[in-house]
Amino acid sequence: MTHESAPKEYCLVSCKPNQNMNDLKLEDIAKLAGVSRSTVSRVVNASPNVDAATRKRVEKIIQTTGYHPNAAARSLASQRTNMIGLVIPRTTSAFFTDPYFPQLTQGVAFACNNHHLTLSLFLVGNQEDENEITPRLLRRGMLDGILVQSGTSDDMLFRRLISSQIPLLVLGRPFDEKSVNYIDVDNISASKNATFHLIRLGYQRIGMITGTTHSTSTIDRRAGFVQAMAEAGREIDPSLIAEGDFSENSGYVAMKKLLPFKPDAIFAQSDVMAIGAMRAVQEAGLEIPKDVAFVGFDDLPVASTLPIKLTTVHQPITHFGIKAVDLLLDMIDKGSKPARRMILDTELIIRDTCGANLNRIPTVEGATIEGSALKALV
Repeated sequence: MTHESAPKEYCLVSCKPNQNMNDLKLEDIAKLAGVSRSTVSRVVNASPNVDAATRKRVEKIIQTTGYHPNAAARSLASQRTNMIGLVIPRTTSAFFTDPYFPQLTQGVAFACNNHHLTLSLFLVGNQEDENEITPRLLRRGMLDGILVQSGTSDDMLFRRLISSQIPLLVLGRPFDEKSVNYIDVDNISASKNATFHLIRLGYQRIGMITGTTHSTSTIDRRAGFVQAMAEAGREIDPSLIAEGDFSENSGYVAMKKLLPFKPDAIFAQSDVMAIGAMRAVQEAGLEIPKDVAFVGFDDLPVASTLPIKLTTVHQPITHFGIKAVDLLLDMIDKGSKPARRMILDTELIIRDTCGANLNRIPTVEGATIEGSALKALV
């Protein structure tokens, strides 16, 4: 009785039958490609010092054989871990309840995948978190670079990261801008445009719900509001300004404080706070935008799905995360000096809550008009 021999797995290099493709070494790929081991190493590590034809030949063989370079060996050779950290000064619950941060993280993760990087997320919500996480962040050889969300003026973790030798990019304008690398949106111009929009629509008692006062985004968005009011010859009524903390509940509480002073329009410094404030207005038996109009900030996905769609400032949150990774990699490759600053544009998205469809004509240049607000202009 004859038996058929078991099918054999063949390698394209001189190796034993049934040798696993994962056993392939740089020398095997070099032999197939007819190049030196060092040339293959340069291709694997994306070195620019390889001519195009050779690179293409080596990459084709790597793809055909399914060769996977040893990550530890690559890190040792390049003196890189191919890992970056993302530090968010928020508790776990705050991170997941504010849609901004998951959307930002999505952009960072997308860019990391494109660059074959590993992303480590660090949530720092209290002193205990900081004490536990800081040594890991600063450990030599742990991370190639760090992205950190701009914190508060008294943020000790932020100061320690700034003083370290690890390439660091701040997400949002830091309090101390000197020699600090950061990426941000133009919060002042964005808030100025949002406020001008309400002024031009004819509202007389325009109020504002701010974020926490020790945040640079709060400071810059407040500055834009103040500039617009001043340029329009409007006095700011302090009773029409209330502080929140970027959460929905804080927007609700702030609006409850403002209602007795009868604002007819509110600029909320985040969409999440605007949603809370709108709930307070509706609970008071008032109509949006007939009695109180709203403009938010962020243009989160929920803004366009609300029963009364939210007029808001669009900032490119996912794109922000992608550009942050690109900028950090440039710093890792070329050094952190001179300090890099990247400011991304925003756009006012006109929907229903501002009252543009109540026979009012918005005149802010560069605004995008959606939904029923568009019908009022046709």
